[in-house]
Amino acid sequence: MAEAGSLADRVKQQADIVRVLGEYVRLRKNGQNFTGLCPFHSEKTPSFAVHPVKQIYHCFGCGAGGDVFKFVMEMDKCDFMEAVRTVADKCGIALPKSRELSPEERREQQQRTALVELHREAAAFFARQLESTPEGKAARGYLADRGLDAEAIARFELGYAPSGGDALLRHLKTKYPEKLVELAGLASRDANGRPYDRFRRRIIFPISNESGKVVAFGGRALGDDLPKYLNSPETPIYVKSSVLYHLDRAKESIRAADAAILVEGYMDAIAVARAGISNVVASCGTSLTETQVKLLSRFTRRIIVNYDPDTAGQAATERSLAILLEHNCDVRVLALPGGKDPDTFIRSEGAAAYRKLLEGAPAYLDYLIGRARQFGLANAEQKLRAMNFLMPFVRRIPNALLRSEWASRMAQQLRVDEPVLREALRRAAAERRSEIKTQPALAGRGATPAERRLVQMLLEGNDFRERLGEEIRAHQLHLGLETEKILGVLLESCAAGAPPDATIVAPKLEEYDRRLLFEIAFESAAEASWEEAESCLEVLRRRKSEEELAAVQRQIEACAGSRSGEDAEELRALQARKLELRRRLASMSQ
Repeated sequence: MAEAGSLADRVKQQADIVRVLGEYVRLRKNGQNFTGLCPFHSEKTPSFAVHPVKQIYHCFGCGAGGDVFKFVMEMDKCDFMEAVRTVADKCGIALPKSRELSPEERREQQQRTALVELHREAAAFFARQLESTPEGKAARGYLADRGLDAEAIARFELGYAPSGGDALLRHLKTKYPEKLVELAGLASRDANGRPYDRFRRRIIFPISNESGKVVAFGGRALGDDLPKYLNSPETPIYVKSSVLYHLDRAKESIRAADAAILVEGYMDAIAVARAGISNVVASCGTSLTETQVKLLSRFTRRIIVNYDPDTAGQAATERSLAILLEHNCDVRVLALPGGKDPDTFIRSEGAAAYRKLLEGAPAYLDYLIGRARQFGLANAEQKLRAMNFLMPFVRRIPNALLRSEWASRMAQQLRVDEPVLREALRRAAAERRSEIKTQPALAGRGATPAERRLVQMLLEGNDFRERLGEEIRAHQLHLGLETEKILGVLLESCAAGAPPDATIVAPKLEEYDRRLLFEIAFESAAEASWEEAESCLEVLRRRKSEEELAAVQRQIEACAGSRSGEDAEELRALQARKLELRRRLASMSQ
């Protein structure tokens, strides 16, 4: 608390709370107050208010509130005096000189200052090597092949580390002690103790901190040298887990757009930025950390994750999602088609194609459920694996309403009874487990009466068997059913004119489906008629239309925020399709 007459009180009286909070939250004038989206919880309608006269803030959604110091302490995770200094600095308020530093503190401060200067000098050296040396010409040719011209090279301050063993070291030793060059991570020693340059024959990407000071480098090998990418080690001015590449250039755009695109590498960030989408940052090949998420959350909580779609990229996406969800971020995931990373996709398909996919990026929930469905849904074991893939993400969501939405969507998409699923999730949470134990009830809704009856009809030698099989196959009515695999082999049998014999088709099925096939085959039933078959088919048609309607609704929601003419046309087509499906379902109910 700022006591009357104290330094903090004087800073608070001079500070402009709207100016300070406006660096963290996008504020708009609303009467005598300012409003915006609360940075302390996820919301779509602004409930965060700032009172410029009383110099206070309050969120009518989550209840957070206080003065300018409380806000900075919460956002920057700092103590009270640090918040006072931050507010004073942001508002240009001069503070009295602090206590005199100890000799050790002075040495550390001088060392950090020297390291920043050394990195600036190294960046200039690398830039000159790229611009004006024979080796640099070859490096420029490589960059040109990657679509980077002289303007891009200058804009992102790219450089080149020559192949000679100690060119940079010899240059820096004229101004700085050799030990400082080693401390900066720019020089190493061989087995004989001789120093040499850490970066050799590599394209250099300067890595800057949030304030724009170069604190490290990333190097991309030109030849077949390994590793392909080499980064600076951690130093007194560089902690990998606390830096995001391109954030110094992107932060204002992130605030303006209230969104950030998160990519993996330097070239991806550069390609996206050059495509006119400047609110992009890269995690520099390291797993996204909690510190980086907190840093990014100061500017926005809306994140679009666009990592490479390969196996490693999928794993990195899933790790990142877990951390982002814990911090109440509104996350979407863009997995580019053709297995392409952002750089490759933009160079081959163009910036407009990338922007269109970016606008339609699915919510993280749809992405993860899509990944879970890859485990298969044919039997209880496969569904259990899918559920346990999703469980760690469910547990990390702090918002109870979002967890409830997850349960409903998971039950629908994985074809599991919702009450059974909710009970399984509740027990797992109560027992602090990250997975669901095997439960027979989790096998799902089971084969519906209509499915089971159709299987029986296809197993019988009735005179409409082939007609029934053709009707199911023509409209793909069996896809997504509990009996999908069973109906699939029976449809093949019908098409081939094979006899309706369960013992012939059973070897083509896995254990779970074989058991279900024989279970259905042994059930007693009256003689089948085409009228009964048509009734069962109508059940499947209705299910298919309901699922398509849900998918169209999700597409409409994804397109709704776009203002482009092309997307507006697509939205009209989707709305027309939605209306058609509703009419079809209404006619089925009559």
